[in-house]
Amino acid sequence: MIVPAINKEPRWIKPVLLFLALVFLAVFIFIPLFTIFHQALGSGLKVYFKNLMEPDIFAAIKLTLVVALVCVPVNTFFGILLAWVVTKFEFKGKNILITLIEVPFAISPVIAGLLFIFLFGSFGWFGQWLIAHHLKVVFALPGIFLATAFVTFPFVARELIPLMQELGRDDEEAAMTLGAKGFQIFFRITLPNIKWGLIYGVVLTNARSMGEFGAVAVVSGLIRGVTTTMPLYIDILYNEYRYAAAFGVASLLTLLALATLIVKTIVEHFNSVRKI
Repeated sequence: MIVPAINKEPRWIKPVLLFLALVFLAVFIFIPLFTIFHQALGSGLKVYFKNLMEPDIFAAIKLTLVVALVCVPVNTFFGILLAWVVTKFEFKGKNILITLIEVPFAISPVIAGLLFIFLFGSFGWFGQWLIAHHLKVVFALPGIFLATAFVTFPFVARELIPLMQELGRDDEEAAMTLGAKGFQIFFRITLPNIKWGLIYGVVLTNARSMGEFGAVAVVSGLIRGVTTTMPLYIDILYNEYRYAAAFGVASLLTLLALATLIVKTIVEHFNSVRKI
C-alpha cells in the first residue's frame, strides 16, 4: 500500500527560506563585521597598531581582561556552589533561590549599576562608612568588578542546574556508599559529568564580562586610563569623532568575542559527540 505524502512542501520553499536567512545574516552580522574591520584597518596596519598602543586604550584593554579574569572564576565557583545546593538538597525556599538566580537577567544592567550607586555611593547606605574608612567602591575598580559579576552571575548556575537535575544523584549516592568523601565525590564523579556544561557556562560568562556596557558605565565614572573598559572607551572615542581608533578597539573586542564563539562551538561539538 502506497502512503500519500502529507504536507509535502513546494520545491521553492527551501531555496526561498535559505535566501531569506542569508539576507538576514548579511544585514545583521556579515556587513557589520566587515564594516568594523574595514574602518579599523582603512588607514593601514601602522595606524591600527599605533591606536591600540595609546596609553588610555591599552589601559582599557588591560582592564577588560582583568575584569574577566576576576569575575569569571568568582562566578564559576558560586555557580557550581548554587547548582550543587539546588540539585542535591531539599529545603524551604528552594524555588525562591532559583528565582533569585534569574534576577540579573530580569532587570536592566543600568538599574544594576544604579543599585550599586545607592549602596556604595557617597550618599548610599554604606557610603559614609566607606568614606570614613577611606574605601572607594563606585567610580573605582571594585565597583566595576561588582557590576560585572552581578550581570554575569547566572550563566554558570543556569547551565549546571538543569544538567545536574537530569543526571540525578545515583552516581554520588553509590560513591558515598562505597566510602567516598564529599570532595572525592565532587572531583571524581560530579565534575567529570558536568564538565561540558560548566565550560559552556564559563565561556558565556567570559563573553558577557568583556562586553558589558550598561552596568559598568554607571559605576565607573568614565575615568580615562583607570575605569574605562573597552566597550566604554569605544563609546568615548566615537563621540570624539576618532573613528579609526574607535573601530580599532571595536575590532579587537570583536576578535575576542569571535574567539569566545569558537570555543563555545567546539564545546558544543564535543558535548554532542559525547552524547551520541
